[in-house]
Amino acid sequence: MIRATLLLLATVLFAQPEAPWQPLFDGQSLKGWKETPFTGRGAVRVEDGAIVIGKGYMTGVNWTGPFPKTNYEIRMEAQRAKGSDFFAGITFPVNDSYLTWINGGWGGNVVGLSSLDGSDASENETSASRDFKLGRWYRLWLAVTPDRVRAWIDDELVIDVNIANKEVALRPGESDLSKPLGIATYNTVGKLRKIEWRPLSPAPVPE
Repeated sequence: MIRATLLLLATVLFAQPEAPWQPLFDGQSLKGWKETPFTGRGAVRVEDGAIVIGKGYMTGVNWTGPFPKTNYEIRMEAQRAKGSDFFAGITFPVNDSYLTWINGGWGGNVVGLSSLDGSDASENETSASRDFKLGRWYRLWLAVTPDRVRAWIDDELVIDVNIANKEVALRPGESDLSKPLGIATYNTVGKLRKIEWRPLSPAPVPE
């Protein structure tokens, strides 16, 4: 009974209110964003409350404002409007490096992180297969802490990986152009809306 009481007290003491979500997209313009200078890129526009990322070899947008390196969450809704490859390749900071969360890559079904220990999203432990329907909005949610990356699609946890002892880096090539925070498509038209983020409180250090 005493132990249970102490555990409850510790939970209350360490519990912190969640920070409010902060919008990264106003639903009307590309304010705060710029087109990623990929070779052979398509057009980017805002239409019906969404960023439309046109079809090109790779096409994307970069956030131009400040953004943390860790202890944050970012979420959005995304859809594959046309095409059959990744419609939301989200490049994000991880401590002093970066990763890309691929959704619908390698012919349309691969979900995973590029790259961990030199292996890309189709080859490492985060790789999974998922069917994505044309024209359907999917809720994407990413949480990044110093030693862990978690990701959800429609409230389903699809990635939960400890990165403490892993090499974290972007896939070689033009992925570097998406740093520090960018969203891209490959030979596919993608749509994005309701993009927002919030900070995560660091875990308390045991005394």
